[in-house]
Amino acid sequence: METRNIIIFDGVCNLCNGAVNFIIKRDPQQRFCFTPMQSEAAKDLMSRYSLVSDYGDTFFLIKQGQCYTRTDAALEICKDLSVFWKLLLIFKVLPRSFRDFFYNGLGSRRYSLFGKRDTCMLPTEELRSRFID
Repeated sequence: METRNIIIFDGVCNLCNGAVNFIIKRDPQQRFCFTPMQSEAAKDLMSRYSLVSDYGDTFFLIKQGQCYTRTDAALEICKDLSVFWKLLLIFKVLPRSFRDFFYNGLGSRRYSLFGKRDTCMLPTEELRSRFID
């Protein structure tokens, strides 16, 4: 499982589901696979990386055995998308604490701003292979 780039996301968050769809559309080489943090696979990974209770308002990227959170995760994902999205890597020059301040503000308000689903998203049959149960 660790050989793939795994994105753990909040499966009931509309913003997070939109981000997953955004990444899928810009990842034709299928470098990323996904699992909602409500799944057993995500719970196992979060436990392995000691993320169980520390981060309720972010998503995670596990890439080459390393776990990224918040803006580090977002920028690391941009590295593997098309050239245009790689331009966002310029934000790496900003201190993580500064970048994450804005990220945390959005993360803590994501349900009130974008809404919440009652259940996790179900991938279409063609995207099923991109998701880990």
